[in-house]
Amino acid sequence: MDHETLIQESQAICAALSSQDDALKRDILGHAGNRWSLSVVHLLGVQGTLRHSEITRQVQGVTQRMLTRTLRWLERDGLIERRDLATRRPHVEYSLTALGQGLLVHMFPLWRWTLQHAEEFREARGNFDRLHLP
Repeated sequence: MDHETLIQESQAICAALSSQDDALKRDILGHAGNRWSLSVVHLLGVQGTLRHSEITRQVQGVTQRMLTRTLRWLERDGLIERRDLATRRPHVEYSLTALGQGLLVHMFPLWRWTLQHAEEFREARGNFDRLHLP
């Protein structure tokens, strides 16, 4: 797609968004830019259904509070499903929904692009830091 066509399509999409859709767009893109959300979506996409404790062990650096909030946000937006199994000891499982799988699939091109240009990003950061940092 050439630059002009890309700009026209972008403008058409933005013009078609209602204020409600625009807020939804920001919220959903927030998942795509959130390291914890992406970690959980990726983990569930790769490993399938997991218990809360299994997610906690595998998502390095996340606090219990942040993981719980992240899981709730993802569930609210329909990206993951929470199943509370009625067992003697509390047993909750999380799995990726079809909507969550769609998000994961659409993140691959961005990740691929990032990897392809990683050296350029490192070079740009180095140049900036040399010019602007003491």
